[in-house]
Order: sequence, then C-alpha cells, then structure tokens
Amino acid sequence: MVAANPLFRGSFTLRKFQATVINDIWPEVTFFTLIATMVVLVTEKTSHNLNINNGLLTVLGTVLGLVLSFRTSSAYERYQDGRKMWSNINIASRNFAQQVWIHVPVERKDGATPVQAVIEKKSMINLVLAFSISVKHFLRDEPGVYYEDLYPLISFLPRHTNSPSGKEDELLPLWHEVDDGHHHINDPVAQYNADTTSTGSTRRPSGSSSDPEKALPFNPMLKPARNPPPTSFFDFFPILKIFRWIEHVLTRKPRPKGRGKKRRLYEYVESHIPLEIVLVLSNYTAWLMRKGLLQPAIAASFTANLTSLSDTLSNLERICNTPLPFAYQAHLRMSLWLYLFFLPFQLEKAFGWVIIPGTAFAAFLLLGFLEIGQEIENPFNYDLNDLDLDYFCQNIQKELALITAHTTPDPHEFIFTNINKPFAPVDMRSAKDLAEDGPHYSRPDEPKEDSFASLRRTMVRHWSDVSRS
Repeated sequence: MVAANPLFRGSFTLRKFQATVINDIWPEVTFFTLIATMVVLVTEKTSHNLNINNGLLTVLGTVLGLVLSFRTSSAYERYQDGRKMWSNINIASRNFAQQVWIHVPVERKDGATPVQAVIEKKSMINLVLAFSISVKHFLRDEPGVYYEDLYPLISFLPRHTNSPSGKEDELLPLWHEVDDGHHHINDPVAQYNADTTSTGSTRRPSGSSSDPEKALPFNPMLKPARNPPPTSFFDFFPILKIFRWIEHVLTRKPRPKGRGKKRRLYEYVESHIPLEIVLVLSNYTAWLMRKGLLQPAIAASFTANLTSLSDTLSNLERICNTPLPFAYQAHLRMSLWLYLFFLPFQLEKAFGWVIIPGTAFAAFLLLGFLEIGQEIENPFNYDLNDLDLDYFCQNIQKELALITAHTTPDPHEFIFTNINKPFAPVDMRSAKDLAEDGPHYSRPDEPKEDSFASLRRTMVRHWSDVSRS
C-alpha cells in the first residue's frame, strides 16, 4: 500500500513511475490521439469531410461514465475489504497471543518446568505469526513452506502422520513442496544447525532496516521472504509484448510423442498452510482444556479468535480468487475503445484543431480510470499500489514480540510503591503510604471516620477538579 506519494519520496526510479497507470495506458492514448490528428488533417487540408452526427455522444458518454464509475468503485471496494480483513488478522492474532501468554499458567502439576511452559507458549505464539506470513504467501500464489520468514517458525511441527519413518508418501500436506526448479536441502534443520555452528551467527546479512525477517534465523537454501517479479522493458512498452507472443508461437517446439516423463515418488498436494496452522492452534487449545489449564470462559475466547482467523482467511481467498468476469471487462474495454475512436469524428466540426489535445485528455481520463480498476482489483501482489502485506506481517511480529516481553508480574509488586499516587491531586500521598496507614482511609485534612465515605468524597472532588480544568 502506498502510504506516501512514491514519486516524491526518495530518489526517482522507473519502478516508482509504475505507481501511476501512465505506463499502461500511453500506447492507447497515443493511438487515439493519432486518430484525432488524422481526422483533423483530412478534414481541414483536403476536400473530404469526416464529420459525423454527434447525437449519440451525450447519451453514450453518460452511460459509459456510469459503467466506469461502477467498475472503479467495485475494485476499490475489494481493496478496502482486503485491508479490513488484514486488520481482523491483526486483532485476532494480538488477542490470541495475549491470552496464551497471560492466561496459560506457567506453574504446572504435570511435571513441566516453568521454562518448558514458557517455551511451549512462545512456540504457539510463533505459530500465530506464522499464520499471517503464510496467508501473505498464499495470497501471492507462493506455495510451500520453505521461505526465510515462514520455515523457522513452523519447522518444529511434525512431518509424518503416523510414524517417523521418513517415507515421502507419509508426509503431511504441509511439507509437500512444488517442484519449481528451486532445490531445497534434504534436512533444513540439520543444515541450519550446521550453518549456525560454522558461522557462529544466526542473523542474515545486513540489509534494509525495514526487513521484517531480520530477527529470524537465516538459511541460504530457503526462498526469499519477498520475491517480486523483476521489472522488464515490456512493463514500460506493453505494446511490444505482441512480438514476444509471436516469437513464442514461432519457436514453440512440438510435444514429443510417446510416454510422458516418469512419475514422481509422490504427487504434489496443494497444501493450505494457513488452515493447517489454525488446526495446530485449535489442537493446542483442546490439549489445554483436557489438562485443565484453561478456564471455560478463556477457552471460549481462544476458540472465537481462531474462528475469526479462519473466517478472515476465507474472505481473503474470496477477494483474491473472484475477479470481475472477463466478459464484463472485455465488453467495457471494447465499448470504451469504440467511443474514443469515434469521438474526433463527432467533435471535429465544433472544435477543429482543439480536438487533438481534447481526445488525448479524454483517452487519458477514461482509460486511466479503467486501468486503475484493474490495478487494484487484486491488492495482494507486489505492485506499489497493492497492500503492503510485508508491513502488516512486520507489525504483527512487533506486537507479538511486545506481548511476549511482558513478564506478567504480580500487581502488588508495582501498585504499592512510592511512585504511584492514585488519588492525586486531591490526595498526594503515595499508594505505599496509604497502605501503611491501615485498613481505614481518610484525607489528612479530615478526621478519621468511615473510610468508604471519605473515599467517595475524594472521588467526587477529583471529578469536580477534572471537570473544571
């Protein structure tokens, strides 16, 4: 998501220019401007008159404007829905992590030490972070778990359904990886431990300060956490893509006859990693309830937050996988092209040479709105106008780190101190002095009497002082 204008933030680059839609629509704008120029030159310089009646111009322009408005507003609605869904993930992740960290007890009767209990809770909170990161990769159509920001958080999860036999056909769907030409290590955990031992460090090389994964273990055999497509020459001259298509058609090799390639040892299973992480967290909640480590009300809140994560995932999947129907998009674009094509023929008689810049501006305006709708229709990719999913995951990571940094002290350790003055400015005595005065309370300027009556007068006076200030 572009939080600030990318054109005027930092040094100017061609990639920042892609935040606009000019590089997408300039070939069409140029084409219709040339059409207008041709119409004016033929009409003004020759005996031929290319003017046609402009009776339908107003009606068609109004209808086309309404359809374009609907197209842009529907795309922006999807953009806003995507942002709301990520806010829901942030809220549910924060609430679930707070409840795990605060309400799951450290002192256990099952023989687990406090250190083991803290490790258990921190591992589950890491899975909460892994959920948001896996959703990011899922929406960007990046399958598998072998990413620098995801794998270190879930590498401890079991790999096999029944036994640790190591057979590939027993791997859970979570650990199936697509054969995309990217070679992975056979045992990432062992390789990571070996790399850590040899280098003495678990940090990735220094990079951008905004890197959300800089605090995670780095494995050079894992895919990068962020892998945007490289900018090519065709991104700025999209009209030339037709030559690449022609080259592909001419150089395409015929499919070899005979039997296909040898079947793999196991078929790739499309793994829904966010859903599997929710299943692990749900299983952890059920285990806490069986052990009697959760009160029923807190357990219900656990389940509600996990349900919220699952529902939000379904809504994000709906936004990502439900584009505007192709027939609607194609019909709208062809209608707009015909409107812009005949525009100079209808207005040349009234405006003359002015119709050339007028047609250019009309094409820029209408085609720009159409392209903006297509640009923000799927807001989960790497474009500068898309939602910044990496920032959202980084924000969740910071909040979860803040939660786990809380030491859950006894409230009496920080309430009854000399710094705390609960009744200021009416009574400037500290909480420690008030507690040492005994079970009764009275202000220094009042005789000792019923402490609750004196407390009520203190609260009323405090309200009065605040209201007058």
